[in-house]
Amino acid sequence: MHQTSSRLLRMTDDERPFTRDFKDLFSTLMVSLPLTPHRVRFRMIDFTFTSDEAITNLGSLKFSQSNRMPDPKDSSRVVTTTTTTTFSMAKEMARSVCQKFLEAKFIESVEGKTDFTNKSSVWQLTPKGIHILERFCTRNGIQSAHVKAVIDSNRNPHQLVILERNTDNDKLHHDEQTVEIIFRRFVGTTANETQSDSDSIHEFSKCDIGVKLVKHRPTTSRQYEYTFHGRNAAQWLMDCSTMVDPREAVEVGSLFLQLKLIAPVDVRNSEHTFQPVKSTHYYITPHGERVAGWTLEEASIGGDVVIKTRDGVTRDSNSNRTNVIIRNPSWRLLYREFLKETMCEENLSFYLEVQDFNRQYRAAISDKGDNKVETIRETLAAAYGLYNAFLAPGSPNELNIDHGLRTQLATRMTRAVGDDDAMLQSLNEVATLFDKAQNSIFKLMSSDSVPKFIKHPKYAPQLRGLDAAAASAYAAASPNASRS
Repeated sequence: MHQTSSRLLRMTDDERPFTRDFKDLFSTLMVSLPLTPHRVRFRMIDFTFTSDEAITNLGSLKFSQSNRMPDPKDSSRVVTTTTTTTFSMAKEMARSVCQKFLEAKFIESVEGKTDFTNKSSVWQLTPKGIHILERFCTRNGIQSAHVKAVIDSNRNPHQLVILERNTDNDKLHHDEQTVEIIFRRFVGTTANETQSDSDSIHEFSKCDIGVKLVKHRPTTSRQYEYTFHGRNAAQWLMDCSTMVDPREAVEVGSLFLQLKLIAPVDVRNSEHTFQPVKSTHYYITPHGERVAGWTLEEASIGGDVVIKTRDGVTRDSNSNRTNVIIRNPSWRLLYREFLKETMCEENLSFYLEVQDFNRQYRAAISDKGDNKVETIRETLAAAYGLYNAFLAPGSPNELNIDHGLRTQLATRMTRAVGDDDAMLQSLNEVATLFDKAQNSIFKLMSSDSVPKFIKHPKYAPQLRGLDAAAASAYAAASPNASRS
């Protein structure tokens, strides 16, 4: 069985590609490149590629994902489903996209080049680029030897701040809690004191420590202890988080200023707009130090986040918490980090991807245009991608779901699709089964990982207000709730 999807890069209002599509395109390109050693100034540099290789491959890019499984009706027979995603673009567009990969800090020049005009220029993945490639390969079950070698190299930081985004417009969330969580990662659990001011491209290849800070002895006129300059801050944000546009580093830095987490050393500099330059210095405010958890006051505020419930409603409380965590970008960011540490991030990823799929499905079936059949075909192809990643037997992120439901899914997904009407019927059946699987995973998270998450010493202090929000959600959903 074969499904083909031709993908276009979705663009945001400010003319940049949607982050997920952009990261998928980058990772697909890296999988398609040989990533072999290239000679640069008498040295052989491993896992590299040239401008010409990248631009040529982007011109006609194809990514196939195959999944082999026993036929539900005849276990001696193996059925293979293949989903193929294709990208194609003109050479100048491909060069422009490569430049965007460079600006996003996914790749870097081995020779200090700043553009792709020279065909033979040599490039390599940054630590950030390697980690994004790793997440893509884990999601899609890619185990190519050359890609695995890059991922297993000592340049992989194995962690980035995974920023949550609005799925409709791809904008970063700006709520205070989310900004404070990013700020805690930005300054680190302890101050990263240094006297170095190197311009090395590997400056922030380790993302488990904060931005470089210079320590000062506070005086009457200068009552701060730690400073950093704007360029280093913007560089850390780009290198150690999933943001893809330098404008977003300025946006987040400006939010740090507006929430009084940092302030300019020179009072003539703006207190609202962040300057990502070496000549502008900022200090961490006392409020910023408290939010960072450097002082005892902030660390001890968390309190006990366990709701005192009536007997028998603990499970409901955890369901309400799970709902609130999934909908709140700051708690979702923390929950994702927790799941990654406990090796079950795929549960949240699947839940959210089914939400995205449902939006695509609803748009496809309500489409009244001439391209309705093509839209349904693309939505069905997306369903196969989702199934192969999370639900097929032996899939790379195989979820723990009921055996009967797994068999139903396998039976549906391996059945041939005939004419247009049959394709629409298939899509409707698949959407129903995905809903069942999503509900199953929601219950699993509510009964297992969420209770562990809210009691975890690293995360519990950062979950202030969760129980009040869960209680409000329960009251709002309750059929007996009084109406105002």
